[in-house]
Amino acid sequence: MPLSPENKQNLIRAYAIHASDSGSPEVQVAVLTERIAYLTEHFKTHKKDHHSRRGLLSLVGKRRRLLDYLKRRDPARYGSVIQKLGLRK
Repeated sequence: MPLSPENKQNLIRAYAIHASDSGSPEVQVAVLTERIAYLTEHFKTHKKDHHSRRGLLSLVGKRRRLLDYLKRRDPARYGSVIQKLGLRK
């Protein structure tokens, strides 16, 4: 399993808006970004793993939709998440 429970809890703590937050768009985008980074490294050694590549594309699409939602609802939060995660250049 690529994302251990300890790593996931650390991500949740780092991006949570309030104490019991685990489902805000910021947290979801951070967790998805970590999974995407893991799969990207995985594909450097396993070039022919097309089944997992399909899952990666699904994760990227889900992250894109969450970021679009966040951009529509609160551009300031969107900007801070993008900056923290280093997604845009």
